Amino acid sequence: WLSFPASWAISVYFAFQRTWKPFNPILGETYEMANHGGLTFIAEQVGSHLAECTDRAGRYEVDGYVYSAEEEPKILMTGKWNESMSCQPCDQEGEPLPGTELKEVHIITDELCFIFFFCIFKIWRVAATPEKDKFQYTYFAHKINSFDTASKKLLASDSRLRPDRYALEKGDMSKAAAEKSRLEERQRAEKRNREAKGHQFTPRWFNMTGEVTPTPWGDLEVYEYNGRYTEHRARIDSSGSVDEIDINTVEFNPWQYGDLSAQ
Repeated sequence: WLSFPASWAISVYFAFQRTWKPFNPILGETYEMANHGGLTFIAEQVGSHLAECTDRAGRYEVDGYVYSAEEEPKILMTGKWNESMSCQPCDQEGEPLPGTELKEVHIITDELCFIFFFCIFKIWRVAATPEKDKFQYTYFAHKINSFDTASKKLLASDSRLRPDRYALEKGDMSKAAAEKSRLEERQRAEKRNREAKGHQFTPRWFNMTGEVTPTPWGDLEVYEYNGRYTEHRARIDSSGSVDEIDINTVEFNPWQYGDLSAQ
């Protein structure tokens, strides 16, 4: 079962030809979906972290481990995410266990759970995608990225309102690149201003707990949902408003300060 979440995380890379640099998330950016198929969801970018790699692997190559709650490696995962991924039980040093072998990650055996019954279960299968889709999105990805799944009176910080994303969706690559640079420069200006004033960024919908969780890449702060979004959404839903979302009139706004990019 330990390989289930790892397999799910890797599965998003089926769109292997979409290898250009993605849009960087903006501090305070959100994604909101209310009562879509019975699901209400809110995500918020609460921090910025950079990953460094001193050993540059070949294109598409992925190597790593699935760790236990005790931070011990349990499963070695390796392969190319545009071809296949394989996994193998390993010891505390990360070395393959004797008598085991690499198995493709799209199946799981009880051997991976250390029971050795060799029962095979399918974890996931790539969904069909729209023909000639330049983004290689699934139908579901297109749906959740559209305003059809957006909430009434969508938060101005919502990812759907990013001008670079919208320009890319419309096929205007030049404008998408320019808007991407503009947003990133404004984020850098905000950071300079925040540091100069000694301010801290404060998320709207999540609170820092003061706890940290260890990961193989360092300690990460733990945030918890503060309940304010539920109250916000209840007020909107009870208002009777049915305002339509217009990308041309609602400006993307996750910012803590006014526009400082020119300073």
